Amino acid sequence: MRTDRPGLIGQSVIRRALPHRFPMLLVDRVLDVLPGERITAVKAVTCNEPWYREVAADTEDFAYPQVLLMESWCQAAGLLATWEAPNPDVLAGRVMLFGAVTGLEYHRPVLPGDVLEHRATITRTLGDTLIIAGESLVDGEPVLTVGSAVLAFRPAEELRPVPA
Repeated sequence: MRTDRPGLIGQSVIRRALPHRFPMLLVDRVLDVLPGERITAVKAVTCNEPWYREVAADTEDFAYPQVLLMESWCQAAGLLATWEAPNPDVLAGRVMLFGAVTGLEYHRPVLPGDVLEHRATITRTLGDTLIIAGESLVDGEPVLTVGSAVLAFRPAEELRPVPA
């Protein structure tokens, strides 16, 4: 996948590659990509996101949910995995599935106003399966480390329920 404006890979390109949409599309822009090798993507965390709706205004409990931090990194890794052959239609073609994650470490809370920089690198390719490692940074400081994540592609028709 290419863009006419290198260094400015935004939502139109991301939405052609991933099936996610608001409120679960958690990557805002791709800063750099070397297809088949690595990607750097960003996500700006804001207090306007739906998961902050129920947080009381007088509390300090504005830490970005860790599961969403991991999901956002995985979406960046998914962009890398599908860069040259995107398929946002999960009902047809090859479907991307995330499996095991190891070496996952959260280093500090992420707060509204922080801009996450996700870095993901393919460390191994085994047919339709990729092993990806990486990290997420805020202002150059690690907030998440992923030792490895297993991502596999399977044909959509193989994933459909078998009639009883």
